[in-house]
Amino acid sequence: MEEIPKTHPRYTSLMARKKISQSTKNGIVHETGLIAHGRGEAFDYLLGEKTMPQSDMAEKVAAAVLLCANNPVISVNGNVVSLVAEDCINLADTLPAKLEINLFHRTKKRIEKISKELSNYGAKKVYGQKADVKIPGLEHNRALCDREGIFSADVVLVPLEDGDRCQALRNMGKTVIAIDLNPLSRTARTASITIVDNVTRAISNIERWVHELKNIDKNELNNLIETWDNEKNLSEMVSFISKRLNSLF
Repeated sequence: MEEIPKTHPRYTSLMARKKISQSTKNGIVHETGLIAHGRGEAFDYLLGEKTMPQSDMAEKVAAAVLLCANNPVISVNGNVVSLVAEDCINLADTLPAKLEINLFHRTKKRIEKISKELSNYGAKKVYGQKADVKIPGLEHNRALCDREGIFSADVVLVPLEDGDRCQALRNMGKTVIAIDLNPLSRTARTASITIVDNVTRAISNIERWVHELKNIDKNELNNLIETWDNEKNLSEMVSFISKRLNSLF
C-alpha cells in the first residue's frame, strides 16, 4: 500500500481512514464502521478538525467524573480500538478504570481479535468476553456485558456510541460520558456529559485533565461536576458550527 507523506495536508485524517480500512480487512472493524467513521469525519470538518473550548471543558468535567467514580468503565468497539487503543489503555491505567468490549455486530471471533489487539498494546485485563448479563431494555447484542464491568459501573465512558444503549445505561442510573462529533445525535442528547470532539483527540485530552486534576480536593471536583450543563454545551457547539459555516462563504 502506498505510504501517505506526512507533508500531505490531510495526513492525520488519511491515516485514520487507513487504520479503519486495515482493521476492517483484519476483522476488527465491522463494515458498517466505515460508514460511522465517514459520518464522524464530516462533522469534524465542521469543527475545523480541532478541539473547541467547549469540548475541552467537557473533557475536563469528564476527567473529574471519572476521578470521582467508584467503578469507572471505558467501553470500546472495533473503531475505537482501531484508532485509539493505546490512548484508551493509558487512560484506563491512569485512573484506574476497566476496559470492556461492547459490540453491536458481535461475534466470538471479533471479540477475540479486539481483545488480542488490546493485549498487544499492553492491556492487562479486558472485559466483555464473558458477557454474563444483559443491560435492561435492549434486545440486540449491545445488551450483552460483564457483571463486573459495565453492568456494575457507576460511570461509563462510551466513545462512538449508539443512542439506545446510552439511554439504557442512563435508565440504570449510570453517569454516561459520550464522545460524539454529532451534537444533534440521540447519544449526544441523552448522555450525562457529551464531548463533541474526535475520539483521536478526546481520549488523550481526558487523560491530560486527569493528570491535572488528580490531586484536587474531591469537593472542588464535585463543584465542577455539579455546575455542568450538558444541554447548554450542546447548544453552544451547534451555534459554533452554524457561525463557522456562515463565515466561510
